[in-house]
Amino acid sequence: MSEVTLPWPPAACSPNAREHWTKKSRAAKAYRSACHLLAKQAGMKAPEGQALLLLEFVPPDRRRRDDDNLLAMFKAGRDGLADALGIDDNVFSTQIRVSKETIKGGAVRVRIEAQKGEAA
Repeated sequence: MSEVTLPWPPAACSPNAREHWTKKSRAAKAYRSACHLLAKQAGMKAPEGQALLLLEFVPPDRRRRDDDNLLAMFKAGRDGLADALGIDDNVFSTQIRVSKETIKGGAVRVRIEAQKGEAA
């Protein structure tokens, strides 16, 4: 099992953001790079075979958020994790949880485990 806490995804990465594509692209690239670096620094290792990606979104405030939008916002972060692990992100099965707690600036707590009970 590997764990790391990543920063909250930039607002420009939200599917609801109405940003110019260049601003959105720059934000996604920077976030992917930051997540890659933090995962490397945490010494995360890829499990053999399929991986269970457990994401706990700890929001910066008490506004309600949809889990599907949070997952979409985190796409660049997921890609950065896969880059750091040296794997294709298609090996991830994802579980999402939105925390009731808040933290200044927000965070994404990530845990990666070997997938149990793989079907052939």
